[in-house]
Amino acid sequence: MKLLEMHILQTVAPSNLNRDDTGSPKDALFGGFRRARISSQAQKRAVRVAFRDWPLLSEEERAVRTKRLVEELLRRLAGVEEELARRAIENALNALGFGVKEGRTEYLLFLGNRELDALAQGIRENLEALSGEVKGKKKAEVPPELKKALERVLDGGKAVDLALFGRMLADRPELGVDAAAQVAHALSTHKVDREFDFYTAVDDLNPKEDTGAGMMGDVEFYSATLYRYAVVDLDKLVENLQGDKELALKGVLAFLEAFALTLPSGKQNSFAAHNPPLFVAFRAGEGMPRNLATAFEAPLRPKEEVPLSRLSAEALLKEWAKFDRVYGPLEPEWKGALDLTGAEGNGVPRLENLKALKEKAAEAVKALLGV
Repeated sequence: MKLLEMHILQTVAPSNLNRDDTGSPKDALFGGFRRARISSQAQKRAVRVAFRDWPLLSEEERAVRTKRLVEELLRRLAGVEEELARRAIENALNALGFGVKEGRTEYLLFLGNRELDALAQGIRENLEALSGEVKGKKKAEVPPELKKALERVLDGGKAVDLALFGRMLADRPELGVDAAAQVAHALSTHKVDREFDFYTAVDDLNPKEDTGAGMMGDVEFYSATLYRYAVVDLDKLVENLQGDKELALKGVLAFLEAFALTLPSGKQNSFAAHNPPLFVAFRAGEGMPRNLATAFEAPLRPKEEVPLSRLSAEALLKEWAKFDRVYGPLEPEWKGALDLTGAEGNGVPRLENLKALKEKAAEAVKALLGV
């Protein structure tokens, strides 16, 4: 397997970046102790937002996840009478197995913008064949040849985020895309205890004699040094991008930057925990992936005048060297790290800044893919 891995240590101040259904910050048991946790889904969402907003990828290189597919296709069918276009869209989506109810698909669909453009064009060119009336619960008939043509459009559309994170369609598994990237749930390198912030809000228009709070409540939070891990299967990424190695290279570097610099944004207006990573390392080559969370199976404990971030980086480097010694490194292998902790430990070359890290990673990916 040709791969690129990322290993990140990030200390965040008191925060509630990713909460559960009760509003509590997510956590997990690991090594028998309660740890802070950020879900992989939340991290991937932050990466996709960075792809769009920074921007690291163009619109045509990205995908859209939505139930509002009818509205999106209507926008692409500008100039067609709305009722005719809406009927054709719903018939096309029903034919593809994406049931439409009250103008929305039954579940979220993840489609590349190129796929949406091609689907809209296919509908525009076949308005008459797709404009049949739906009677009762029976769906309008769509010619088999046209249905197959519409299905061929759903090829991933060379959307990088779709290629990285995959697409699962329970009703149409043959149209699914296996993810090229795997993202672990972030875990704290130490045990955590949740804390509570009790707050009150004053009613500005209260009369002077009314001294009570206008509102009160509490919010849970914790602070943590997080270990974050992700790996990209480079060959699978190229396959998902229809053999486009240049786009795969661009996508990997965009993912590296976005994954390193983003976190979910939960409760940031209340906590402003904008703390960049203190340790960012990559490992690239041919071999098996390695999540190094076992470095923290025994939770780290603070030491006087030694930050947890430095202890975490030293434990990570020690685990890295242990696995290399027992199982061997990747063959061939490229690696490098940004280290703001001052950790002791050899084996992973230290680089000056994120630009140098991306350049080193680009060198590795180009060699592995033959770009």
